[in-house]
Amino acid sequence: MPEREKLLGRQRGGGLSLLWSMHPGEEGMKTLTIGMALTVLAFAGSAQAADCIDAKSAKAGFVLEKAGIRSEFRPAPGGMVAVTNTYQSDSPQTQYLYAGLIEVFRDSDTGRLSMIPLGDIKKLFPLKAGAKSKTEFVRLSSKKAPKGTETLALTAKGKDSYKLGECKYNVLVVGETITGDSGAVIDTFTALYSPDLQAVLARRYDEGTSAQSEVGFETIKPLNE
Repeated sequence: MPEREKLLGRQRGGGLSLLWSMHPGEEGMKTLTIGMALTVLAFAGSAQAADCIDAKSAKAGFVLEKAGIRSEFRPAPGGMVAVTNTYQSDSPQTQYLYAGLIEVFRDSDTGRLSMIPLGDIKKLFPLKAGAKSKTEFVRLSSKKAPKGTETLALTAKGKDSYKLGECKYNVLVVGETITGDSGAVIDTFTALYSPDLQAVLARRYDEGTSAQSEVGFETIKPLNE
C-alpha cells in the first residue's frame, strides 16, 4: 500500500434569480437588455459546467493535477482503475486500484509491489457512508518475500465535498488504516474519495488533531486534452 506520497467536480452550485418590475418604454428596453445579458451569462455558466468530468465522462479517462504531479486515470477490466503518475522530480509510477480506492499493484523504477487480498473486496462496493470493513492482504514485492499479512481497515465516516478548480464533487470521507500481524500501524490517513470518479481526490493526515494537514489534487480535465 502507498506510503505518505507526494500526491498526494465540477458542479456549479447556486444560480441567479432576478425579479425585475419595470414600466413600458425606455425602461422596457432596459429590461430586454438585462434579460439578454443574463441569458448570455447563463449560457456561459452552462458551458463551463459542461466541462466538468462526471460519472459518465469519467469512463473515457481524466487527468488530475497539482503542482509537480500529473495523474492519468483510466478504467480497466475487473473493476480496476489504472493510474499513471508523473512526478516533476521522480520517476513515473503506475498503479492499479480496485474501484479507484484500494491499491493492489504498483510499478516504478524502485520495483514492483502487489497487494493480494485474501477476501472478496468486490462486496465492499459501492461504498456507503457508515460502512466499515477489514480485509487481510499479502504484500508481494519483487525484491523481498512477505514477512506476514497486513490488514486494511476502511471506515466511511461521512460525506463531504471537494473542489477541483471550479468543479465541486461529492466525496466520501474514508478512514484507511493498515496494520501488520502484530497490530502495529503501518500507515493511516483519511481519503476523500469520489464514487463518481472512482478516485481519491485528497488525503488528510492526523485528522482531528492540531497537526491535521490535507494534500490533494487541484485541477481536473479530460484525458484527451
